[in-house]
Amino acid sequence: MMYLDFEKPIVELETKIAELRALSDHKNMNLKDDLTRLERKVESVTHDIFSKLTVWERTQLSRHPQRPYMLDYVENAFDGFEELHGDRNFSDDPSLICGIATIDQTPMMVLGQQKGRSTKEKVHRNFGMPKPE
Repeated sequence: MMYLDFEKPIVELETKIAELRALSDHKNMNLKDDLTRLERKVESVTHDIFSKLTVWERTQLSRHPQRPYMLDYVENAFDGFEELHGDRNFSDDPSLICGIATIDQTPMMVLGQQKGRSTKEKVHRNFGMPKPE
């Protein structure tokens, strides 16, 4: 996973936690107290960092290449998503995702923009820019 510069303290703590868990499992040591303390510290550091982001850091976060896109949310939040397409007479805008889905058996319409991850998909989806026609 790709991390931003301001996330490094969080990554370092999470690495320590992973190392302690591996050590605990491998050597049958009880490091529960140390793990709990480090997990609380991760929560605290995460809160401190993300509550004081600069404008540029927020921009970096919003442009992060691994940030979830519309179809990621559809895949993880909804059941039975059925995508709807254009009017068959004119066109279908690939940058807009629209469909019918359910959450807990409640039907709803879902609409959002999809930018695309790869260059080929970005070109296909017009870099997430809907067409005005």
